[in-house]
Amino acid sequence: MPISRRSLLGLVALAAGCSGSGDGHEELRLATGLAGGPYGQLGDRLAEELRRDGLRVRVLRTAASVQNLGMMAGGRADVGFALADSADDAVRVRHQPVAALARMYMNYVHLVVPRESRITTVAALAGRAVSIGVQGSGTAVTATRVLAAAEPARPPEVVRLDLDDSIKALRDGEIEAFFWSGGVPTPALAALGGIRLVPLESLVPVLRRGFGPVYEHASVPAGAYGATEPVPTLGTPSYLMCRSSLSGDLAYTITETLFRARDRLKAPSAPGGRLDKRYAIGTGVVPLHAGAARYYRSVYG
Repeated sequence: MPISRRSLLGLVALAAGCSGSGDGHEELRLATGLAGGPYGQLGDRLAEELRRDGLRVRVLRTAASVQNLGMMAGGRADVGFALADSADDAVRVRHQPVAALARMYMNYVHLVVPRESRITTVAALAGRAVSIGVQGSGTAVTATRVLAAAEPARPPEVVRLDLDDSIKALRDGEIEAFFWSGGVPTPALAALGGIRLVPLESLVPVLRRGFGPVYEHASVPAGAYGATEPVPTLGTPSYLMCRSSLSGDLAYTITETLFRARDRLKAPSAPGGRLDKRYAIGTGVVPLHAGAARYYRSVYG
């Protein structure tokens, strides 16, 4: 009797969990991000698509990039999202056993201040209270590097808040600025109103000299967050990552599902950020998993 695609993928997942996963789990553990955040939302949609294909998926809420990479390297997660600079550091510096399934979309680094603020450069954050994102997040990694590259005369007063708490602290006057890395526009920021982005483009060459091409020139379009002109800033992609020991068949299936369900996944909005197969393989020093590479070869050789 012919076997359905759903049944076939279910058998692949079962076989991967029982004999090829390296940790004995039959369940795919997907590390995402904070509930309501872009990785959390995208992860929920990806999990649902994988379940439609017969895979058992458990979504793990995390602080995102750095925590996700550590969980995959330690065998506590199978797949997860990470910013490119965090993934690059995991592979090149920490030598963690992780690999990429796809380069997903571009994140735009936001340095947010009240519209009437006199802060116009990163260096002007000297001695001021600024949120850099929660511990274990990719935003915190990027923000720390941006602050170091700007060399303010005095260290800022750094706090570590998630996006919602950063917005509240800025509104209440408890901080003077905060960093965020995400799509454009980020809905929570668009709803906030009364804000302005500080340009970051001048720091791109400095960061690229120190950390390589994981940082790119980017521009937040005019009209976003009420700006009348584009704001030049810093961009860094998001990757869908996995532990290196993930079975090839399972990595292939996840990558195939990612592209088959591309329109339903609705990756966070970002100019030029649409998930594309040729864009997806550009993961720098982070190696593509062999199963993902096999999928890309099947599509365009």
